[in-house]
Amino acid sequence: MNTDILKGSWHQIKGEAKVQWGKLTDGDLDQIEGQAEKLVGKVQELYGWDRQQAQKAVDSFVSRHVAGT
Repeated sequence: MNTDILKGSWHQIKGEAKVQWGKLTDGDLDQIEGQAEKLVGKVQELYGWDRQQAQKAVDSFVSRHVAGT
């Protein structure tokens, strides 16, 4: 995953992230700031998933919503 592209597109897609993971708050999204590792960690924490499951979900989200990946 190209984390620079995620960071650059974050303001446009953070609403989609909130739709994907409804437990994310606006504060969570502001703290994540488009950083993939933070998103993975927060998804893992909120949903009780293991690291691999959260990483796979974030990778899939990024590939669907961020051009150039």
